[in-house]
Amino acid sequence: MAYKLFHSPTAPIWTTWWHWFASDAIGIITVAPLAIGVVKALHEPPPRNETREGVMALAVLAVMTIIIVSLPPEPWEPVAPVAVLFPILLWITSRCQPVFAAIAAFIVSLAIMWTTTFGIGHFGHAVVPISDRVLRAQSAILSFALCAYVLAALFAERRQHAAALAKSETRLQEALTTGAVMAFECNFLSGQIQRSENAAQILGFDPQQTFTAAQFLARIHPDDRARFKSHSHPAGVDDLATVAFRFIRPDGPEVWLEKTSKPQFDATGRLVGFKGLIRDITRRKRAEKRQELLSAELDHRVKNVLARVGAVVRHTRRRRATTDEFVKSLDGRIQSMAAAHALLSQSRWYGVGLADLIRHQLAPYTTDANTTISGPEISLTSAQTQAVAMVIHELVTNAAKHGALSGPDGRVLVSWDRAGADAAEVLTITWRELGGEPIRAPVRSRYGTSLIRDLIPHELGGTVELTFPPDGAVCRIQIPLGAKQIDKARIDT
Repeated sequence: MAYKLFHSPTAPIWTTWWHWFASDAIGIITVAPLAIGVVKALHEPPPRNETREGVMALAVLAVMTIIIVSLPPEPWEPVAPVAVLFPILLWITSRCQPVFAAIAAFIVSLAIMWTTTFGIGHFGHAVVPISDRVLRAQSAILSFALCAYVLAALFAERRQHAAALAKSETRLQEALTTGAVMAFECNFLSGQIQRSENAAQILGFDPQQTFTAAQFLARIHPDDRARFKSHSHPAGVDDLATVAFRFIRPDGPEVWLEKTSKPQFDATGRLVGFKGLIRDITRRKRAEKRQELLSAELDHRVKNVLARVGAVVRHTRRRRATTDEFVKSLDGRIQSMAAAHALLSQSRWYGVGLADLIRHQLAPYTTDANTTISGPEISLTSAQTQAVAMVIHELVTNAAKHGALSGPDGRVLVSWDRAGADAAEVLTITWRELGGEPIRAPVRSRYGTSLIRDLIPHELGGTVELTFPPDGAVCRIQIPLGAKQIDKARIDT
């Protein structure tokens, strides 16, 4: 109505209405993506570098648009003027987010509308009827806008796919790194090996370094190389080959790897390579080795304990008048061995403190008033613990039966010290009884006395000096320590 009333065009009313209706539709197509893109950009701003590049490209587009649409129509008769802007549009859509393409479409549309309205340049030629100029402007705006949106959508989808692929690749690399697994592909024709990014961490190569199959093979342990070759090429298409081998890293350490591979064939059926996974199994191999050692050690210790129990049973049976006496003596000796074993179990067989061991052996027979122990804190090995425990048990038993612990006034003094250094270091344990009934050296050596004198020299390579002065028994034990014991603060009890 405004167009008819104020401009009095000669065009029919339906033609005028159609032009305005098409203009409204094109306006929506031009402005709506711009509004949507701006709102999204406010919530999710593009990177600073992309924003800087997009603003520069839009400025170049605006200048080029003004120049092109403002020129006289003659130079542009063979081709649409907006087609010249396609390289800049391609730059914007390929490098920036879709909002910049919407801004570009708006800038070009605004320039075309401006020159059409004021009769400037190609779209404002006075010779062309106004209805044709409007139609030409609408066609140019629609063509440029649709071209901008289609390109923006295509490149946005491409960027989304690339981001998803990069994210998936990152997750894959993180999973491979966490699991200590590398993916690889070996090509026999080129001799090159392609591998995942974490291969440098597992194999010790420079991340930028490329290495061949021959270089990889050269770093396999010589003892495993033949086995690796024989298991590297499966016989069938679907066969998987798995082989464990030692690999010497360029930076020195030796690691255990497990390779699982599948062959690759060309169209003629010729084997051209293989691909698969390599897993770092060094921890597993170490655990298996440790388990083997533990099993062997356990077997050895159980056999030793059973042999010792058998010897104790045989010797305890001798010179025992009654069954009750035999059972009591045997039970005491086995309990002594069990107490030493319990202390070793608590320390996971790493060693037992000498002070704790002596306290446990003295506990059933003594009190704080009739015993005194003193000496530096020393950790005994499992073999030393078992031998010393049995000897101290026999000393305690003898003292309770015939010596200082058999009466109310007797006392037992146990002290120890160490002398020497490194391999020549020696532990000296002194057992002294005082205040008991006067004793005489036994005429015949019983099993307990023999055990005290012979066990330490036999099992630990030490010496034992057992004497029986009138005021109480004295036992002096010397055990070679070497350089493995721990000397801490001195203990006095």
